[in-house]
Formats: sequence, C-alpha cells, structure tokens
Amino acid sequence: MKITRFALLAAGLLATAGAQAAGDPAAGQTRFESCLGCHGVESYNNVYPTFRVPKIAGQHAMYIEIALKAYRDGTRPHPTMAAQAGSMSDAEIANVAAYLESLR
Repeated sequence: MKITRFALLAAGLLATAGAQAAGDPAAGQTRFESCLGCHGVESYNNVYPTFRVPKIAGQHAMYIEIALKAYRDGTRPHPTMAAQAGSMSDAEIANVAAYLESLR
C-alpha cells in the first residue's frame, strides 16, 4: 500500500512539475510565520521527542498540501503538526504550499 501511495504522489508531482501552485504565495508567507519557530531554523532538532525538523522550503506544493491535510485529518500523526494543520483551511494550506514551493 505504501508503494502505491508513493507511486501516486510521484506521478502527480511529475505531472504538475511545470505547473504553478494554485495558492497565493504572499498570503502563504504570512500564514507560514507561525511555522518559522521550527522550520525556519537551520538544522533544527526537536528536543522531546527527538527528531530532525525537515527543511521544507522549495518542496513541491502538492506534497506540502497532501502532508498538511494528512496531519489535519489525523492520517499522518504528529501532535505539533496536527495542531498547526488542524486550524488551517484548504485555502490556507494551498497558500502555504505555494509559498514554500516559491522558495526554490
């Protein structure tokens, strides 16, 4: 099942690689400010539980949207990310995704 999900995600990313993200990058930058405490720190590691916070700048918008929606609906578990994404509308998610994609 994981291979199938990955294959679908990869196919979607390849199909839209040349397309521009649907969200508003300027609005996404404003909404992303609350994320900078973790994702804006170079080589940041969370203390408890210990994990490396991933660099997400330049990531494909579709990937960011899928990940944030999965955190929001609970299919991708992470308490901090679930709390952040849980308060986001689909439009806000699209905006953040467009902003992050623009940082290539």
